[in-house]
Amino acid sequence: MNLHRARRKIPAFFRRDLAIARSYRMAFVIETLEAFFGVATFYYLSRFVSTDQLTRALPPGSSYFAFALIGLAFFDYLTVSLNAFDDSIMEARQNGTLEAMLVTETPLATILVASAAYPFLALALRTVVYLAWGTLLFNFPIREANWLGAGAILVVSVLAFAGLGIISTSYLLLFKRGNPARWLILGASGLLGGTMYPVSVLPGPLRWLAQLIPVTYSLEGTRQALLEGAGFAQLWPSVRALLLFAMILLPLSGVVFAWALRQTKITGTLTHL
Repeated sequence: MNLHRARRKIPAFFRRDLAIARSYRMAFVIETLEAFFGVATFYYLSRFVSTDQLTRALPPGSSYFAFALIGLAFFDYLTVSLNAFDDSIMEARQNGTLEAMLVTETPLATILVASAAYPFLALALRTVVYLAWGTLLFNFPIREANWLGAGAILVVSVLAFAGLGIISTSYLLLFKRGNPARWLILGASGLLGGTMYPVSVLPGPLRWLAQLIPVTYSLEGTRQALLEGAGFAQLWPSVRALLLFAMILLPLSGVVFAWALRQTKITGTLTHL
């Protein structure tokens, strides 16, 4: 890939998506209010479900509210990873630009990365809003937080999640409508990854399966960094696992997507809705 060209083209994709988002300015206000309602719901739910057994399963010194809020905010990254590439492909199909993009000299990897740039940045802002509501109104603990460590976990998580998203989009490229791959990944991650409850409460076989999905390590590392103030040495097992997922999933997803793209060109269905 020509890195100089990629550096010029990725901002162009970002400016396009930003221009589209700016035409719906009320959406930001509505999303901010939606974040407040979500945070408030989890706060009052946490007061209802708190038990001694649950408290013992949580990270030391944390509350179920803090635990669940991180799960809610961070699970959005997986959701956006699985939706961003799908949405980009569908939008390009609908406005007739997909084939034009793919026949340019722009590498496929650049198109995929650039298409996800704005959704991920917008989600980072939404995560800040979630944590701000939690901190200002509901006593989310931030005094001991290791923000640099949490940022490192986020970066490697996005790389791992992006691989899953591209594989999911390959299914959409081939079969046009419906994407069971996306719902399978989201469903398994929601059940096994420790989003709303600690992985330790799962039965043994499910705890073993939880080690095979990246969101488990993302949430574990993020909670360690934000709730326990864990240093990099403590976070390294999560970072290492996520890097391994990224090293496997990103090349694999590129191969799968390129194969799916070739199949659609052979069958002449690339731009079919």
